[in-house]
Amino acid sequence: MSIDVRGPAASRTVSPPVPARRRSPGTAKAVVVMAPLALTIALGLWGIRRRNSMWGDEAVTYQLAHRDLSQIWLTAQHVDLVHALHYAVMHELFGLFGEGLLTLRLPSVLAMSAAASGVGLLGLRLAGPRAGLLAGLVFALLPQVQKYAQEGRSYAMVCALVTWATYALVVSVPHRARWRWAVYGSTMLLACLLHEFAVLALVAHGVTLVVSRVPRPVLRAWGVAAAGVVAGLLPLAICSAGQSGQVSWIGGPVRLPGVLAMAVVGVACALVPLGVRGPVRLSVLAVPIVVLPGLLLLIASLVKPLFVDRYVLYSSIGIALLLGAWMDYFLRRPRSSRIAWIAAVAVLAALVQPSLSLRTPESRSNDVTAIGATVRKEGRPGDGLLYLSDRYRAWTAAIPEDTRFLTDLALAQDPVSSNTLAGVEVPAQDIAARMLEFDRIVAVRDPAGAHSPTDPQEEAKTSTLRRHFREYGTTHVNGARVTVYIRDHDPSPKAGPGSNSRERVVG
Repeated sequence: MSIDVRGPAASRTVSPPVPARRRSPGTAKAVVVMAPLALTIALGLWGIRRRNSMWGDEAVTYQLAHRDLSQIWLTAQHVDLVHALHYAVMHELFGLFGEGLLTLRLPSVLAMSAAASGVGLLGLRLAGPRAGLLAGLVFALLPQVQKYAQEGRSYAMVCALVTWATYALVVSVPHRARWRWAVYGSTMLLACLLHEFAVLALVAHGVTLVVSRVPRPVLRAWGVAAAGVVAGLLPLAICSAGQSGQVSWIGGPVRLPGVLAMAVVGVACALVPLGVRGPVRLSVLAVPIVVLPGLLLLIASLVKPLFVDRYVLYSSIGIALLLGAWMDYFLRRPRSSRIAWIAAVAVLAALVQPSLSLRTPESRSNDVTAIGATVRKEGRPGDGLLYLSDRYRAWTAAIPEDTRFLTDLALAQDPVSSNTLAGVEVPAQDIAARMLEFDRIVAVRDPAGAHSPTDPQEEAKTSTLRRHFREYGTTHVNGARVTVYIRDHDPSPKAGPGSNSRERVVG
């Protein structure tokens, strides 16, 4: 008979220690996607109406998107061909969801939210989950991202498409599947058709692949995709070149210091080791996106002024990736993590005021709703209406009720029937004759000191006002002056256009 001498303690089975539960890759990916998405949507919906204001470029979108598709196409033959696809998209959305500021701006909110998720995924793939999460959140908080997430133009859509094309590029490098390169090329082409200058991101992608020393088959596949994008864009580029007068308002680089500061910060972040090793490094991808589009557009501006910061809004992708990975780098260093958190809190505090101001009508260069409301208030039924210059006609056309009871003195053919933005005006001598038939004229003018006649019609308007009318009162609004003129039947010399007049400011 055998006896068990181990005892009860010895007979118990000792279980191995249970390892700490790590977050699964799927959970980390969901957080990286959903957190930036939710933050961008929340910021986009916050103050999206901007006190029910609309600025000039949005007014053009609103006006053209309410025309038939055939009319949009006919108008694009004369002007704004570069934005024709966006107008067609907005036309369909207005048909589905109705009119109003929410329908005008919600597509940009959703597009920028998709871009934030894409930035997060790029950071996740190139530098890990925390870097991806930080990059996506940084992207959502950038002032320029918050601004154009609430604007009824194509820039947020372009930014989203360039983001996901960049992600398709990174994913395609190791796999080399043809369908992946087809997705990359078609996404980039769609971005370029929404706005031509998205093609500058294509150059940045090419530089990334060359610096990364990817295999020749990868370069060849990218070259084929890039050639397809250029070929698809070429007809639009050739036709829109004949409409270069659309950018004649650009006298020099617009908001260049902000773009330069972003490039300097991005390059500085890239000086520390960021991300993980792989076919494409984070800094090698992000720095060209931050630097090259703006630099190339600035070089092109030496021939013709073209530089506007929103044309290269997608450069924000690169700065968000670099800042997110930079913060992750310092958070992984115990001695530097406290400094990193303090810096993050300081930056968040500094962003409060810009975030608040971006949601006011004054954050844009003009407010067409205020201009139209002032015309309606100052004008009387039967008064004459005069635009100096005619672009204000395109702005006030978004809300026709503001000018319904006034007579447009210079208009020969309205914008819709003439397939233009501002309509067709009568000859200069006819404008002067029409003006003399009215005793009161409401004139919508540029801000003080900004207007100078550039054609016979404009000269006829200003000279007739100066010789036969006196200024009764002026209301200053954001981006314009609304002046009431009264017919001066006294032939004696006047003391000046502003004599015996009243002025007030609406803001």
